[in-house]
Amino acid sequence: MSSGLYSGFSDVAKQAMMQPQESMLETKSKKNKLYIGIPREISFQENRITLTPLSVALLVNNGHDVLLETNAGKAANFLDNHYSEQGAQIVYDIKKVYEADIIIKVAPPTMAEIEMMKPGQILISTLQISTLKADCLQALINKKITALSFEHLRDEGNVLSVVRAMSEIVGATSISIAAEYLSNVFGGKGLMLGGITGVPPTEIVILGAGTVGEYAARTAISLGAEVKVFDPSIYKLRRLQNNIGSRVFTSVIQPIVLEKAITTCDVVIGAMRTEDGYSPCIVSEETVSRMKPNSVIIDVSIDQGGCFETSEVTNHTHPVFTKYEVIHYCVPNIASRVARTATYALTNIFTPILLDIGEKGGINNLIWQKTGVRNAVYIYHGQLTNKYLGERFNIPCKDLDLLIVANR
Repeated sequence: MSSGLYSGFSDVAKQAMMQPQESMLETKSKKNKLYIGIPREISFQENRITLTPLSVALLVNNGHDVLLETNAGKAANFLDNHYSEQGAQIVYDIKKVYEADIIIKVAPPTMAEIEMMKPGQILISTLQISTLKADCLQALINKKITALSFEHLRDEGNVLSVVRAMSEIVGATSISIAAEYLSNVFGGKGLMLGGITGVPPTEIVILGAGTVGEYAARTAISLGAEVKVFDPSIYKLRRLQNNIGSRVFTSVIQPIVLEKAITTCDVVIGAMRTEDGYSPCIVSEETVSRMKPNSVIIDVSIDQGGCFETSEVTNHTHPVFTKYEVIHYCVPNIASRVARTATYALTNIFTPILLDIGEKGGINNLIWQKTGVRNAVYIYHGQLTNKYLGERFNIPCKDLDLLIVANR
């Protein structure tokens, strides 16, 4: 009888051991805990956010704290409860967000935002050299900030990771924009991008054979359009053809050939970029005036000055204007048009970096170990390390490698 009683207890104990244990749901306790702040973007029509709710969950499960200003993800269709359910702390006072050790945002900080930052913080954001103001740069230096720019961040393959991701999005999206403004609904000439049986396809000219040009060409070709790509670099033209995997009309920029192509096509996409932040203006007003009526110009490079002499900055609310009967689309932030997709692209890049900061014992160790991250640093503990910015604003610039060695 006694044996049967113990046997019953044994069965109950075995069943209990098979039940899920609460301790398995505990978050990990990390030695290098991060305090990350994500403010809501206040820049005009900036709809992206740097981290998705699932990325926040990953950071929280690794022992880090994430503070999110209320409605920070709303423009990308990520609501506060999506983040709070994954462990983020939703705050209604923006000043509390700027008490975090790491501030990560999309647009460069305004002077008002810099004033809320505390000395010695880490800032991860875009730099936007062409619109950067000296007083904002100096304010970051005075607060001993360590600042990293999206534009200069490189991955293991030495590719500008954020620039590449956003360029892929912009290139593909520019073709869908062209399709919209060629249709009658948006006042266009009523054309499809791809031709059908017995009807010739739409002609698209792309200026620039970089990532934007490549993905614009790839998308246009897949829709059946006839594509011509111009770029001053033979290397870039050859790379574009190899990446696309099919033969496409390519040419170096010869004025006569380019002018003929532009004046006979239906869509021109300007995607010329330069490292100094200013795109070359290669299409004159006279050439634009001789384009076919209701043709479409999409100036992707408008944030660097634009490729067309007739270009003027527009926005998502009023994206186009017509000049010489040509529709001009000159919105500088095309990626915000598809903010949710852009956010997924950003979070894939920044979540591993934030995890690495925690794993490697801080930003200093990460900068030391990863050249791609080191390449993005333009201010290190209040010392300007970007040579181009130093020359432009006449601010003393120091060698980052020497500064890192001195701080180790």
